[in-house]
Amino acid sequence: MILIKKLSMMVLLMLVPALVLANEGGVHLDKAPGNLNDQASLQRGAQFFTANCLACHSANYMRYNRLLDIGMSEDEIKKMLPEGSKLGSTMKAMMDAESAKTAFGVAPPDLSVEARARGVDWVYTYLRSFYTDSNRPSGVNNLVFPGVGMPNILAAYQGEQALQVENHDGHEVKMLKLVNPGSMTAAQYDATVGDLVNYLDFMSEPAKLVRHKLGYIVIGFLFLLLILTYALKKEFWKDIH
Repeated sequence: MILIKKLSMMVLLMLVPALVLANEGGVHLDKAPGNLNDQASLQRGAQFFTANCLACHSANYMRYNRLLDIGMSEDEIKKMLPEGSKLGSTMKAMMDAESAKTAFGVAPPDLSVEARARGVDWVYTYLRSFYTDSNRPSGVNNLVFPGVGMPNILAAYQGEQALQVENHDGHEVKMLKLVNPGSMTAAQYDATVGDLVNYLDFMSEPAKLVRHKLGYIVIGFLFLLLILTYALKKEFWKDIH
């Protein structure tokens, strides 16, 4: 009984960081519509990532040739390569760290494992939660990450949002309202961000699908071994019983 209590306490302690992260700032996190088996989504996300995110952010643990794993051809990947890069090159930022730090006050983080560290729901909600804030140097703020230094680089697609605070039964409820539409509709933008986050999830662990497949194979093998072992046991003991 004591052992069970200790194990339960250990599990709860392990979950505390995740719970704190999920509820950071008391903001509800929307469910990311990701599916690592959807190669079309992963390919769209990879193209959007290289076209928009690599201007400032790097992904130094990811190589371009890993895009072959999501069904892209070498010719398609070569069209995405920055000048001077090869298929085996890592995804480096176009802007150097010092210039980025001067522009934004802090060097943009490497995004190789961002989805794994933050969680896909956090990233999905974050990229859809920028709003206009004249008190911030960049002119925008974020519900999920208050005081963020990153400008809303996707504003041209999403448009500009304004923060509205309403009082519901004595509780403040923060909501975002689109006040200046972008080039995409709300549904199109959500789908695009969904593809991007799906790719970020893949990039954080490119071998995840392979690992899952191997796991099923191992479980199947152990189940078959269990059946054979049980049959062998019956054969050994049939004359005794």
